[in-house]
Amino acid sequence: MTAGDLAVTLAAVLCAIGFAALIVVLVRVLDTLRALRSEVESLRQETRPLLAELRDSATETRAAVDTARTDLERFDRVLGSAEAISDAMEGSGRVARVAFSAPIIKAVGIATGTRRAARRLRGKSNEIEVIQPYATDRRGA
Repeated sequence: MTAGDLAVTLAAVLCAIGFAALIVVLVRVLDTLRALRSEVESLRQETRPLLAELRDSATETRAAVDTARTDLERFDRVLGSAEAISDAMEGSGRVARVAFSAPIIKAVGIATGTRRAARRLRGKSNEIEVIQPYATDRRGA
């Protein structure tokens, strides 16, 4: 055996050992991949019900938010209507006060004048009656 034959034989043996080591490593990687696949599958089986529950919960939440939004919009319209009614009542109270104050004052004046005239005609009193101003209109007069 020459040195060349020895080198070729040694190279062949080293290549065979390298291929054997590569086969062992590949078998280990294959086993690890199988274990990883089974773990991923078990994880999927555990998470599918959770994801379905999460979807249902999100749907229920979306429905609740939509209902709350609708109720809030309706409440906003009711509040706007109440404000409009309040403003209208305030304005109508002011209008009624202005509209009725002059005729009421005139009616009270006519009644007082008629009463004075009736007293004078009966001859009961010639004194002039002093009319007290209203409680809200006291200015010292």
